[in-house]
Amino acid sequence: MNLNFKALAVVVIIMGLMVVGGYKLGTQQASSELALQKRLPAAVGNNMSAGELKPGAQVPLNHPPMESPAPAATQTTTFPQPATAQANLTGLGGSAGTPAPQLSGESKFAHFRVGNRNVKGLAIDGHYVWIGTSGGVIRYNTLDDKYDVYDNRIEGLLSNGVFHVSRIDNKLAVGTYGGGLSVMDIDTSVWTNYNIPIGLADQFVYDMQKTSNGDIWIATWSGANRIRGGDLDDHSKWDMFTVENTNGGIPNPWVYGVEEGLNGDIWLATEEGLALFRGGKWENWQHKDGLGAPIEIVRDAITSRNDPAKSSQHHARQKSEQGLEDVDIAYNPNYIISLAVDSDGIVWAGTWGGGLARFDGENWLNYTTADGLPGNHIFMLHIDIDGQLWIGTSKGLARFKKEGEGFDVMTTLDGLYANNVFSMAKGEDGTMWVGSFGGVAKLNAPL
Repeated sequence: MNLNFKALAVVVIIMGLMVVGGYKLGTQQASSELALQKRLPAAVGNNMSAGELKPGAQVPLNHPPMESPAPAATQTTTFPQPATAQANLTGLGGSAGTPAPQLSGESKFAHFRVGNRNVKGLAIDGHYVWIGTSGGVIRYNTLDDKYDVYDNRIEGLLSNGVFHVSRIDNKLAVGTYGGGLSVMDIDTSVWTNYNIPIGLADQFVYDMQKTSNGDIWIATWSGANRIRGGDLDDHSKWDMFTVENTNGGIPNPWVYGVEEGLNGDIWLATEEGLALFRGGKWENWQHKDGLGAPIEIVRDAITSRNDPAKSSQHHARQKSEQGLEDVDIAYNPNYIISLAVDSDGIVWAGTWGGGLARFDGENWLNYTTADGLPGNHIFMLHIDIDGQLWIGTSKGLARFKKEGEGFDVMTTLDGLYANNVFSMAKGEDGTMWVGSFGGVAKLNAPL
């Protein structure tokens, strides 16, 4: 039998190309399906990472419109992407110098641009400020105005989209958009990644907290994790809590925040209400119980038609189940975006259009623009080192005075980079760092 080896070789090559093409098509389809489920843009080419925004990208669909631009007189420093080759960045980040934004004379604030990125996380660590963006993590040195950039071009960090950044013991914890939990040893700059195969509930990590008994809690978009004793590397210490295995105690799989209350109480913010884990038992509360202001109170104040239910089947289903399918504005009082618990055990919940909710364990009280808040979409809640509650909204930053006294409000006119406030940190010297879409404001003399 005579074989035509040239013809056989051509057939083998064609079959190989078909296999590779089928693999790429399947990968693209999977990426698109995940993007639909998690409200991500589908990946473009091989350079797009989860949560990363391309140059010229607009504010994501689930954010209210940008408000007025930053004041023109603001002193600004830009954090560019490092030009150093990837081989020289491994485990180190991209170190570079920046023009020093000196604050002197009448200057009370400076701005730091991060491009078309959200600043969802801020943490102060001595003279360093960690900035979590949708383009990676920036470590800014306040002493010499130099910075390091950590993104998926270095070994370790899997996703550039960052929801959460905090220091836990001697490690930097980074909750990412699709890359799971990434943890860096601050002494060695070595990264370790924790994901679904070891017990993480979901690769989308929104919040993380170490509690007083040493446990670590992680909020994800498929439930929550508890790591007993905080030993992340012992897989037998990982517990997972979902809607199913808590019998609805966690009312919705999308968990946006976790906070420790009094006596070891664990509070979770979900898209369908507030959950409490106490003594091994679960309890939850929704709008029908008092969470979030009624639509009659906030309807006229909400001008945005930017409703997540219009772009996500998940959000649409949640609104339908809550009887809100006919509401065509950006409003869902059960949707808790931000969470904080003060030293008295009072729970503060920031809702999507329903304002700020206060819960003392029995009674609810809601604050809206009618009470002095700048906006009814509460993206961020932060209790600073002085016990002061700060509220980041779609239309500015507010400071809670006390019961019956309203709020102090800051906007771009007072030094914010932008009026949509996603994150905040306050140093021991009183300096405030406030993160928005596109940049960070450093405020030397706030309010």
